[in-house]
Amino acid sequence: MSWSDHLSAVLEDEHVRLTPISEADRAGIRAVALDPEIWRYFTVVVGDSDFDGFFDSNLAEHTAGRRAVYVITDLRTGRVAGSMSLLGFAEKDRRLEIGASWLGHDFRGKGINHWAKLLLLRHAFEVLEAERVEFKTDELNVQARKGLRNIGATEEGVLRSFNYMPGGRRRDAVFYSILRAEWPGVREALAAGPKKAAAAV
Repeated sequence: MSWSDHLSAVLEDEHVRLTPISEADRAGIRAVALDPEIWRYFTVVVGDSDFDGFFDSNLAEHTAGRRAVYVITDLRTGRVAGSMSLLGFAEKDRRLEIGASWLGHDFRGKGINHWAKLLLLRHAFEVLEAERVEFKTDELNVQARKGLRNIGATEEGVLRSFNYMPGGRRRDAVFYSILRAEWPGVREALAAGPKKAAAAV
């Protein structure tokens, strides 16, 4: 089976549910996405007039198999919390990226990112049998960098002047990764919960 055969899976634990994006998610995503703070370090800025184009692009990327775009539901409230993706597929080399991760204002700092990342990492290593999972973020995004360290990702280096940001700034991108050999230890730490995982770093 190829990776594309596994991109429609629903991923769930007692904290969050990750479902492949569909047209039915448009209103739920819109309700949490129109917060400028979300997009501060993204290469896109999603406002009211941009939302439908943003959503349509995500849906098209998922449908074409170029990304697996997941909608995150917070099971405590039953509300859509944000989105996260598997992308950058290099199946021959058993390599992929977890990215395009964002949460609405009400869902930050509640462990949702932690549990969603655990589900995607488990899917990547245990179902897709990846050898390497990558992450990248803006060098200026201190919160995201701390979050990646807290889930056990290793900082590998900075790619200078990596891409343009809205407004014309050239972003320096920091790369992180988790390797298959590291996954058992990372999984154990993540399963213990956000506070214990952060303390173990």
